Amino acid sequence: MCKVLEVHRSGYYAWKQRPESARSRANAELLEKVREAFLFSRYTYGSQRIHKYWLQKGYNYSRFRVARLMRKAHLIPLKARRWHPQTTKQHYGDRIAPNILNQKFQATKPNEKWVGDITYIDTAEGWLYLASIMDLYSRKIVGWAMADRMNTQLVEKAWKMAVVNRHPQVDLLHHSDRGCQYTSEAYLKLLEAAKCQISMSRTGNCYDNAAMESFHATLKSECAYRQFSSRAEAKSTIFEYIEVWYNRQRLHSSLGYRSPADFEQISGH
Repeated sequence: MCKVLEVHRSGYYAWKQRPESARSRANAELLEKVREAFLFSRYTYGSQRIHKYWLQKGYNYSRFRVARLMRKAHLIPLKARRWHPQTTKQHYGDRIAPNILNQKFQATKPNEKWVGDITYIDTAEGWLYLASIMDLYSRKIVGWAMADRMNTQLVEKAWKMAVVNRHPQVDLLHHSDRGCQYTSEAYLKLLEAAKCQISMSRTGNCYDNAAMESFHATLKSECAYRQFSSRAEAKSTIFEYIEVWYNRQRLHSSLGYRSPADFEQISGH
């Protein structure tokens, strides 16, 4: 090999016996830290979130150095699918409400503003429908329900779970689209009984509920990115994703890279 490469044998052995440089050792140690955070994130964190992950633990690694090591080690995070808004089919004649939320997706305290929506999950047994309710204060999913039918009972179950979990005060702002599940008399009566302010997206403007749409897009890219073998498998996986990962561990850029649970605890709520 030395002859082919025109390298002196003495030079080759001198290189081979030379100790590893301090920079090389430091990069190897940092790469192990990067791999640890990447594994913790379920292969979803990029260099920014990995940087914040270790910063919160007292390690101030350079984000650009983390990014360089990730590229070299081919640590490629799962990417969210580009969200394409879809219009909602509504039943003409149903009661609708004005758009009080008006794309103001920030809240000053818990249980001030909730948003709800429905999405579909692909399984080998057919569609599974997920209804979710998010508290805009901490982006926490406070209520959810899953079923093989997209009906009023689905959103009612999500609402009842949220009420049990959070015990909201009167004047809670509840925002949704104008889908027939949310404009049904049964669901509206639940909201009115709780003395909610009822807000609905404008016709054909899906960005009015962008925070909720964004969560469902994230769930599909990080959790439901493949077809599940059964509805039971999908339910178990999504339950674990929402309650164990998303609400309690996943770092949210809009929360200063805190999880919803940590954000509420730090803010004293």
